[in-house]
Amino acid sequence: MVTVIGEALVDVIVDAQGEVTSVVGGGPLNTARTIARLGVPSTFLGGVSTDPFGQRIMRLLDRDGVRLGLGAQVPEPTTLAIAQIDESGAASYRFLLDGTSAATVTPEMAVAHVDRASRAIHAGTLALVMEPLAAALIAVVGAANDDQLVMIDPNCRPSVNRLDLLRASLAAVIDRADIVKVSGDDLEYLFPGTGMIEAAVALQQSCGAVVLFTDGSNAVHVIASGADIVLDVPRVPVIDTVGAGDSFSGGFLAYWLHNDLGRADVADLDKVVAAARFGIAVAGITCQRPGADPPHAHEVPGGWA
Repeated sequence: MVTVIGEALVDVIVDAQGEVTSVVGGGPLNTARTIARLGVPSTFLGGVSTDPFGQRIMRLLDRDGVRLGLGAQVPEPTTLAIAQIDESGAASYRFLLDGTSAATVTPEMAVAHVDRASRAIHAGTLALVMEPLAAALIAVVGAANDDQLVMIDPNCRPSVNRLDLLRASLAAVIDRADIVKVSGDDLEYLFPGTGMIEAAVALQQSCGAVVLFTDGSNAVHVIASGADIVLDVPRVPVIDTVGAGDSFSGGFLAYWLHNDLGRADVADLDKVVAAARFGIAVAGITCQRPGADPPHAHEVPGGWA
């Protein structure tokens, strides 16, 4: 079981021609769905509304086999993201957060409902800057036992993040992290004026975790103490990149648990590289579909190999 704490929302997607569609999203929700679609049990620990959008979210969770960690939905309206897609398929975001479902989870709620049997915890994204959800995330990571793998994904959104709050939340959890996944946008926001690789190395040195730097369509860097292993990213026809990073994280964690790997195995970089390669394959499929639509295990070329 993997517990994923964070936000669920609906992405209102506006394409380069101004046409509008909507898909269920939220980085943590996408990650939890990816893990479950790949055949590994996952729990989403976050607020899901009772409104029509929330019912739509629940239908997807039920269909994919994701357990709702809180056990019940919340009355606040669903959190919304406006995703603007450019001609290259890249997405930029604006968010409607205040008073919405994603921000309702308190530390008391989260700690009371977290599954102690989970072998891994995934945390991050907007949850790092939404109170009281940020405090809930910090409490869950702080309560992780010595055997639980912790993966952190900042997934910075400059349009909504307050840098001081984001840094404070990250500082509260990152020393417990075993894996930190960051994008180029994350590094640019957290380390302005610093080269991407230099920033990723500085992050790794500051926290001691293995850093997975997903450099868009260029490469994935697996950065550990004294090592920078560069993994090629295959070229695929991109529809959009919505949910690509989330599905990479979900693919990594699903591979980890499918192969019965534990927290101590993070020290074996060959195993980390194998999990990252699987995450790359999963993300590549997601990029070929509109919205956050991660693959099932049988759709991943080469399977678990």
